[in-house]
Amino acid sequence: MSGPELVGRDEDVAAVRSFVDRASTEGGALVVYGDAGVGKSALIEDAAAYAGAKGVRLLRATGTQFEAQLSFAGLHQLLYPLLGRLDELGDGPRAALRSALGLHAGGVPDRMAISHAALELLALAAADGPVLAVVDDLPWLDQASAHVLGFVARRAAGSGVGLLAAARTGEDGGFDRAGIPARQLQPLSAVSAQLLLDSRYPDLGVRSRRRLLQEARGNPLALLELPIALTDRAGAGPLPLTHRLQEVFAGRIRGLPEATRRALLLAVLDGTGDLRVLRYGQPGSEAGDLAEADRTRVVSIDGAAARLTFRHPLIRSAVVELATAEERRAAHQVLAERRAGEPARRAWHLAEACTGPDEEVAALLQQVAHANLFRGDSVGAITELLRAADISPAGTDRSSRLAEAAYLGAIVTGDLREVPALLDAARRADPRHGGSLAGAVAGAYHLLNGAGDVDSAHRLLAGAIEALPRPKDAGNKTLVEALYTLLMVAFFGGREELWPPLHAGVARLRPRPPQLLSVLAGTFSDPVRLARPVLGRLDAAIERLRTETSPARIVRTAIAGSYLDRLAGCREPLWRAVRHGREGGAVTSAIEALFLLGNDAYFAGRWDEVMTLTGEGLELCRSHDYSLLRWVGEFLRALVATGRGDHATSRALTGEMSRWAAPRRIGVISAYVSHVKTFDALSRGDFDAAYRHASSVSPAGAFASHVPNALWLIMELVEAAARSGRILEAAAHVAAAKRARIGELSPRLALTVAGAAAMAAPDRDHPALFERALRSPDADRWPFDLARIRLAYGERLRRTRTPSQARAHLEAAADAFEQLGARPWAARAANELRATGIHRERPVELAAGLTAQQRQIAQLAAAGLTNKQIGERLFLSARTVGYHLYQIFPKLGITSRAALRDALGDPPPE
Repeated sequence: MSGPELVGRDEDVAAVRSFVDRASTEGGALVVYGDAGVGKSALIEDAAAYAGAKGVRLLRATGTQFEAQLSFAGLHQLLYPLLGRLDELGDGPRAALRSALGLHAGGVPDRMAISHAALELLALAAADGPVLAVVDDLPWLDQASAHVLGFVARRAAGSGVGLLAAARTGEDGGFDRAGIPARQLQPLSAVSAQLLLDSRYPDLGVRSRRRLLQEARGNPLALLELPIALTDRAGAGPLPLTHRLQEVFAGRIRGLPEATRRALLLAVLDGTGDLRVLRYGQPGSEAGDLAEADRTRVVSIDGAAARLTFRHPLIRSAVVELATAEERRAAHQVLAERRAGEPARRAWHLAEACTGPDEEVAALLQQVAHANLFRGDSVGAITELLRAADISPAGTDRSSRLAEAAYLGAIVTGDLREVPALLDAARRADPRHGGSLAGAVAGAYHLLNGAGDVDSAHRLLAGAIEALPRPKDAGNKTLVEALYTLLMVAFFGGREELWPPLHAGVARLRPRPPQLLSVLAGTFSDPVRLARPVLGRLDAAIERLRTETSPARIVRTAIAGSYLDRLAGCREPLWRAVRHGREGGAVTSAIEALFLLGNDAYFAGRWDEVMTLTGEGLELCRSHDYSLLRWVGEFLRALVATGRGDHATSRALTGEMSRWAAPRRIGVISAYVSHVKTFDALSRGDFDAAYRHASSVSPAGAFASHVPNALWLIMELVEAAARSGRILEAAAHVAAAKRARIGELSPRLALTVAGAAAMAAPDRDHPALFERALRSPDADRWPFDLARIRLAYGERLRRTRTPSQARAHLEAAADAFEQLGARPWAARAANELRATGIHRERPVELAAGLTAQQRQIAQLAAAGLTNKQIGERLFLSARTVGYHLYQIFPKLGITSRAALRDALGDPPPE
């Protein structure tokens, strides 16, 4: 919390600085109070620095446990800089203070005299300029000093003396706060807690991050201190505390009776808050020993509901830290017996009670991990697998559990940084096998997503699958996961020769391949040839997503439909996967879901949404080292940039993509580059270059095997061929699309095939074919594709000397392009209209180049909404809103939200 900016404390800083401003002229008092570690000291330190910079004289005192019994010790700290002015006081006040502060021997006068004398001395100093007394840890002040400062605080207004103090909630000590203004410091919001954690510990693992945010509950001290003691191997119990945190949170616990501490330990390690586990209401119940903990505000007890709540999660941690290892093991053993009817809880307690390797308990915990994985709790499953590995005897079982945790971390939670260390541990546990297939899956996934080494990942996985004694077992979850990973390796490789091991591996599974794997192998590998037989199963799988809880299954199902325009039916489940990742769950799935949603938004003409979605996904790629997945998001951004005429950004992105993909032989990214370059050339009217780029993905008149990206370039290749004089090639490609019955795969593909057929048609046939294309079912769901067909139709009509018929289509195309912000295409339409005698006025540009979504965010911020409130309205995360505002401010030439209203030049929305 130290430094020039207190994260998440803008309002608190403004309020306390405002008090300093008032106190500098009028005097006054303010007490900042809040829970332990919430940042009170940091806030008043900021205020002190602010006051010092304004020329205010600072006087300081801090309450300490060791001086709490020394009368007037705190007052001595505060007034020490003013002792040289005691002689300016009258005899009575001077004598009272000298005696109270131990400056001469003699009886101490009554506290009222001392209080008046202290106020007089402070007012004397304030006559020369403003004075601010800053008192931290108010409850630890000695009683005498607290009494005097309470007196001063209630009379500071009008004296030119300011008093700013900090106290813990419910612990004022001897300070009487009645009638004194106060400000309660709340825990940080979820967004601010995340920002603080990211700023100090950017490399923290996913599981640790999620757990730490849950335990800290917005407590800044905990957020800054806990990672020092935290490791990603930490179990499910309370987090270990640093010495500093232990001092903050354990103070009340040390003084409790031993029986109370034992009962608290049982309650903490059980973790449910259910007093019945302490035999509540039975003779000899441990729950009866908790009354003292309730009285001292360590816990809150609801007897009617038989519930116990700890005042702060870190009090739980302090209870555990203060117990010995033997006490903790004994408590876990008791809880394992009392939770005998709950296998998951029993297994975990038995594991924590272990003093050495125990294969029976490790196997129980592994079963719990698999059950949690099935329920979609991949993060919990990894934690349980790691604990199972810890108590496994050295050898194959320990190695396989470590490897399984590694591959789950890689393919689900996004913990790529942890994978090499876990695989090394697996190899050390069993040097001969090293985790075998599970290790190969994790290693291949790391090679693919970390380094982009497609060929090494393919060799590793294909070899490990072939080496299995039973490579046909469809019930082998690790084998199935290996095939899913091999599918993605082959896809990104983008080369036909990478696919045979995948198809062979899926085909030999018995009794049958998992349905989703079978569907994905058909629709995502070579949809032109293999998708049609599985379309019914794909649509059924998408329908089942309404009740699906696994982010991985949601994303894989959506991937299966991505080239077949089924993503609209996956939106809500994909958003569930995104939210799961935002909350600390499956980060890999969240990244993929964001880019899949961006893919859908691009074809649906929601281009602002594309930029928002990919922005969040790219941030996750950067923070989790996903070097390969990054380019999926950059490809979508490059398409939008190209469509909107930002050719510099388009060229920069395609250049980066080429430099990264070419040496690694990653064919899909090369296809992405060709797609963007095709689009860019078409938007500029360079049809010859567009043809070269489009045909490099798949040649005219054919659809290359296992090149799904060719489905996205049908109309582009045909238009480029027809407009560059390659009439035969254009016709050949339309014929190939019809032979492959591509129009049957999705309504959008039907629209693009129909549009391509019209573009390739001779003059005598084109009107009927264009009209047929425009009547395609649901054509308006894809506004950019539809507008391009209208533009091509209008251009053709104008060239065949029917300008009056051309105008309606050109006007409609221009309107659609302008709504999308597709400036080059709007310009093409406007130029054609001019040739027909119609001059369109240029559309009004959005302020300072803001996109429509950025303008909407700016208007809502100008209306006073917080980032969280804006995000709730627009279905964005607060962090994404903040990212947009970061881009908006420099575009508008402003530095704060307060300037938004004037910069926008119109009133914000109601």
